[in-house]
Amino acid sequence: QVQLVESGGGLVQAGGSLRLSCAASVSGRPFNFYGAGWFRQAPGKEREFIAAISRTGGSTPYSDSVKGRFTISRDNAKNTLYLQMNGLEPEDTAVYYCAAARSAFVSVNKDNYDYWGQGTQVTVSS
Repeated sequence: QVQLVESGGGLVQAGGSLRLSCAASVSGRPFNFYGAGWFRQAPGKEREFIAAISRTGGSTPYSDSVKGRFTISRDNAKNTLYLQMNGLEPEDTAVYYCAAARSAFVSVNKDNYDYWGQGTQVTVSS
């Protein structure tokens, strides 16, 4: 069982940066058993994949929309997932969710994730 809590969202001007954190509370298996990812959902849109990271951090796929601007990372000793967001644009405005998956394979598909946080709002002003 995994419980996820995001933090770090807020209001930022275009071109600015934010760092999201996702604290995981785990029971049974350790945090490094789970693959993890970040997704976002803007009003009226589907939840979309942003970035994922494998259990040990060796694989980190990104969506084309954020590649080169966002960086996903994890600290398994602290049970924490991160998303560093640089060069933010108004189009990045959304609720950002972290997720964890029992699968050994890194996935960009939200249906393959088993646990979700409650989300944190990111608003980028122009």
